[in-house]
Amino acid sequence: MNIYKNLAAEMAREGITEKMLARGIGINVATMSAKINYEGRMKLHEAVKIRDCFFPGMAIDYLFSARSAGKIEQ
Repeated sequence: MNIYKNLAAEMAREGITEKMLARGIGINVATMSAKINYEGRMKLHEAVKIRDCFFPGMAIDYLFSARSAGKIEQ
């Protein structure tokens, strides 16, 4: 259950795995999984590094929003 729905969608579009993200920011896969599956675990500098390495040009607030773009949760 990825809490960052837009990140998950972009990962799927680009064929990027959790393992690739983990290697990109220098942590193990289990830690990466916890960071994208549990709110409050992702640090800003890690989000910036993921964006810069894998999704340059995309906005941090888009990738790491707890809501999907275009979907309003009530």
